[in-house]
Amino acid sequence: MTVIIRMRDVSWARGGRMILRDINWEVKEGEQWAILGLNGSGKTSLLNIVTGYQYPTRGEVEVLGYRFGQASLPELRRHIGFVSSALLDQFHDTLQTETVEDVIISGKFATIGLYDAVTEDDRSKAQSLIESFRLEAVQEKRYATLSQGEKRKTLIARALMANPKLLILDEPTVGLDLLAREEILALIGQIVTQPCHLLYVTHYIEEIVDSITHVLLLQDGRILAAGQKEEVLTDERLSEAFRLPIRVHWEDGRPWVSVHR
Repeated sequence: MTVIIRMRDVSWARGGRMILRDINWEVKEGEQWAILGLNGSGKTSLLNIVTGYQYPTRGEVEVLGYRFGQASLPELRRHIGFVSSALLDQFHDTLQTETVEDVIISGKFATIGLYDAVTEDDRSKAQSLIESFRLEAVQEKRYATLSQGEKRKTLIARALMANPKLLILDEPTVGLDLLAREEILALIGQIVTQPCHLLYVTHYIEEIVDSITHVLLLQDGRILAAGQKEEVLTDERLSEAFRLPIRVHWEDGRPWVSVHR
């Protein structure tokens, strides 16, 4: 079975402090992963290593067949789609003036703003994504005029424009109301039917929808548990990871938690 991500004995330190320690983790073909953990557990640092923006202090990393130290990391990044609030902050001013259609098309070129020639095939691909994400009514509107849910769907569609082999959604529903959140979660089922593997980072366990198969649970820079979601999302492990007495129950393929003090 093809390995999408492999980390062996990976640690990462910054300023003399160990942020990640002894990470051994594999994502295999056909698996869709959620990543959970408290703030400071190492989620962002792990993502930065996966995308090649941080190099491990020690250990071996291979992503999509690109072995760190032997392969071009900029080339690797061409195969990874990444959606996060940091993207919004970094390119806020440029995004505001672009139309939805142009924001989506720009994903092919990994730019914010269009600076390359756009083909009819590009526009056809963008239109297909617009229809899949139900953005037809706003496709000619400026990004600045959209609702928060529409903005998030636009950025996810943009990430898919380049046909990534790996899609990272870093807290994609933060700040959304219940309806917008559920619309985003419904899209995950569409995304994983494509030849694309998902890493979904969230603080909210109920967002682990049926199409997500595995969970990585981090605590203080270490892996507390990793595997099929039913095996990882237990009362005991979640209580340990989140330092609260947690009970989990399953409904319609999704885990829901309550806190019992």
